[in-house]
Amino acid sequence: MSTLAGKKALVLGGSRGIGAAIVERLAAEGAGTAFTYAGSKDAAAALAGRTGTTAVQADSADRRAVAEVIAAEGPLDILVVNAGVALLGDPLELDPAEVDRLIDVNVRGPYHAAVEAARKMPDGGRIIVIGSVNGDRMPFPGLAAYALSKSAVQGLVRGLARDLGARGITVNNVQPGPVDTDMNPADGPMKEMMHSVMALKRHGRPSEIAALVAFLAGPEAGYITGAQHTIDGGFGA
Repeated sequence: MSTLAGKKALVLGGSRGIGAAIVERLAAEGAGTAFTYAGSKDAAAALAGRTGTTAVQADSADRRAVAEVIAAEGPLDILVVNAGVALLGDPLELDPAEVDRLIDVNVRGPYHAAVEAARKMPDGGRIIVIGSVNGDRMPFPGLAAYALSKSAVQGLVRGLARDLGARGITVNNVQPGPVDTDMNPADGPMKEMMHSVMALKRHGRPSEIAALVAFLAGPEAGYITGAQHTIDGGFGA
């Protein structure tokens, strides 16, 4: 596969789970790919060695650090913002500082990263944010802050699609449902509750999310922008 040959890609939050699958897929499609990681140094090094990609340590809550990575790796043809924080619990009991960090990573992070990348992105570039089906639907208690942040991503991609459309830069939101990762394992304690509201009674695979990202990053997706692409096994149906 070489649909992205000659393209330069950066994945923010790429060392594990969905992010790692995206890095693997973009590299397999021929894109020169770099990715950031926060604390998973060993996993990042292993992924970089396996895929021939570049790992860069940066905290996605740190706007200046992310801007420096984008400047160093750019101009980018493809930016994928995968870094995200999940926070579960009674909103009356959650630490407000943890909620603020979630907003920093899940909302401020994608906005500032997209804007910084767009400054030097060639016409026809691609910006893809990994949101969540919980931006559309939240059937369980305890995830109000997370749902808030993923709904914010929807507005972000709609607005930036308008702002960048004259340059042919597309901006899209990929909204996974339950996916088998360390954060939400397929055999975890919430498995039955999640599957009970799904049309397909299983978790998704990271490679399935990566395949959709690769399509949106590729040449056949040039007319798709400002859209929410739900891939959730019918969780929100």
